[in-house]
Amino acid sequence: MSSVPERSEIDTEYKWDLESIYATDDEWEAAYEEVEERLDELADYEGRVTEDGETLLSVLELREDVSRRVEKIANYARMRKDENTADQHYQALASRGMSLASEANSASSFVEPEIQSLDGDELDRMIEETAGLETYDHYLHDVLRTAEHTRSAEVENVLAELGEVTGASGDIYSMLMNSDLEFPTVEKPDGDAVEITQSNLTKLLKNPDREFRRTVYESFFDRLGEFHNTIGTSYKNSVKADVRLAQIRDYETAREAAMDGPNVPAEVYDNLVDTVRDNLDKLHRHAELKRESLGVDELRMWDLYMPMTETETPDVEYEQARQYVVEALGALGDDYQNRVEEGFESRWVDVYETENKRSGAYSSGTYDTQPFILMNYQDDISSMFTLAHELGHSLHSQLTSENQPYVYGDYEIFVAEVASTVNEALLTRHLLDTVEDPTFRRHVLNEYLERFRSTLYRQTMFADFEHRAHQLVEDGEALTAGKADEIYGELKEEFYEPAVVDDRIAREWARIPHFYRPYYVYQYSTGISAAVALADGILNEGDDAADRYLEFLQSGSRDYPLELLRTAGVDMSSPEPIQRALDVYDDHLDEMESLI
Repeated sequence: MSSVPERSEIDTEYKWDLESIYATDDEWEAAYEEVEERLDELADYEGRVTEDGETLLSVLELREDVSRRVEKIANYARMRKDENTADQHYQALASRGMSLASEANSASSFVEPEIQSLDGDELDRMIEETAGLETYDHYLHDVLRTAEHTRSAEVENVLAELGEVTGASGDIYSMLMNSDLEFPTVEKPDGDAVEITQSNLTKLLKNPDREFRRTVYESFFDRLGEFHNTIGTSYKNSVKADVRLAQIRDYETAREAAMDGPNVPAEVYDNLVDTVRDNLDKLHRHAELKRESLGVDELRMWDLYMPMTETETPDVEYEQARQYVVEALGALGDDYQNRVEEGFESRWVDVYETENKRSGAYSSGTYDTQPFILMNYQDDISSMFTLAHELGHSLHSQLTSENQPYVYGDYEIFVAEVASTVNEALLTRHLLDTVEDPTFRRHVLNEYLERFRSTLYRQTMFADFEHRAHQLVEDGEALTAGKADEIYGELKEEFYEPAVVDDRIAREWARIPHFYRPYYVYQYSTGISAAVALADGILNEGDDAADRYLEFLQSGSRDYPLELLRTAGVDMSSPEPIQRALDVYDDHLDEMESLI
C-alpha cells in the first residue's frame, strides 16, 4: 500500500528551518509574554495620536514594533501547525497566535480613526516639520483616502476583537479538509493501494488508466458530498461575514470593500471576467484538442487534468527541479539567481507531503525572518513549476524587506501573483530552449498550457462564482449548498462546453479554500496577465526589462499596485494585458497542436 510518510521519516535538509525563528517553543512563549506587555503601552496614546508630529511618529513606531513581534509569533505557530494539522499542541499555539494578533489589532484600533481627524493640509505640515515622519507619507495619505469607511475608535475596536469570530468559517473549513476528513483509498492499476488526498488528487487524475481516473474522481467527490451541507453552511456564513463587514464600513458591496484596500477599481474585475468570457473559444479549443489527444468520444471531468501527451508525466525529482529552476532564473541576473540558491541551502522549503500536513503550497515568512515555502512535492513537472512559483513569492518578499521600511515591507495580493507567474514563464522558456527530449518538451508545454487554463480561465470562473455568491446574499437571497452547486455547475458548463459536465463537479467549489478570502482569486488571473507581458519583455529586451522588473519587486507597497505595475511596464486598468495573455495561450495551443 502506498502511504503518506510520517514527518519523522523525512531528512532534515528537506524540512524548513523554523528554528531560525525560535529555537524552541520556550523562546516562543517568552516572546509571547514580552509582546503582551508592550500592548499596554499603546493605550497611553489613545486620544493623543495627532497632538503633534512627534507623538504621531512615536505611536506609529510603537505599533510597528508590536506588529513585527506579533507577526513572528503568529507565523511560527501557524507553520508549526501546518506541519501536522492534527497536532493539538500546535493547534493551540496557532490559536493563541491568532488571538494575540487580534488583541494587537484591537489595542491599536484607535490609531487610524484619530489620523483621519486630520485634514490633508494639517497632515502635510506635520510631515514637513517632523523628521522621520516623511517615511510614512504614502501610508498616511492612504489612511485619509479611506476615512469615509472607517468607523469610530470604539467600533473599530469591536471589529478588531471580532476578527477571530468573523474568520471562524475558514478555520473550521481548513480543519475539516486538512485534518478530520479522510478521503478513500483506491486500488491503482498495478494493484497497489493509494490514499486520495487534497495534495495528490490532481496527480492521480493524470493517470493514463481512464477507469482508474474515474474511480478517483467519483470516490473523491462522493466523499466530499457526504459533508455537502456542512461545507455549504461554512461558506454561507463566510460570505455573510464579508457582506456584513462591508455594510458596517458603509460600502455598497463586499467586492467594493475588498478592492478598496489596494485601491483597485471594480472595472479591473469586470474587464477580466468580460475579456475571458469573450475568449472562451480558446478554452473550448483546448478541451477539444485534449479529447482528440486522448482518443475518446467524450471528454469527461476525470479527463481534464490529463496531459496532451502519449505518456505519463516524466519523473522530476526534487534535486533536478532545483537545478532547472536555478538555471531558468538566471534571466533575472546573478544576484537573483544567487538568492535562490542560498534559499535552498538555508532550508526555506518544506518539501514533501507527510501525514496530516497542510495540503497545497504557499510562501510565508515575515519582515524579520527568512522566507519559508510549504510544498507537497510529488516528483513531477507540475511540482517543479509550483516550486518556481512559490520562489517568486519568496524572492519578492525578501527583496521588498531589504529595500523598504516596515510600513511598506509587504505587498498587495494584486501584485503578488505577478512575481510567481513570471518565474513560471521563465522556467517554461528555459526548458523548451535547453531540453532536447521531445517527450519532456511536450510535457513542459502541456504544463504551461494547463497553468494558463487553471489560472487565467479557472480562477476567472472562480471569481465569477464568488461574485455571484456574494450578490445572492447582498440581494437577501439564501446561499445554500444546493444553490452554490447550481451556480457553479452552470459556470462549469459554459467554460467547458465541449466536455460532459456531471453533477459531481458542481460540488467542486467546496474544495477551494481561497473562497474563504473574499475577492482573492481574481488576482491570480490578473497576475498571470501582467506576468506574461513582463516575462516577454525580460526574454526579448534583456537587462533593461529585467532591471525594471527587479525595481518593481523591491517596491513593496510604497505605491498602489496599479501604479507599481505601470512603472514596470503593464497597465492593468486596460483589458489589453489580459487579451495579450490569451493570445499567447492561443499561440501555445498552435504549437502543441503541431506536436501532437
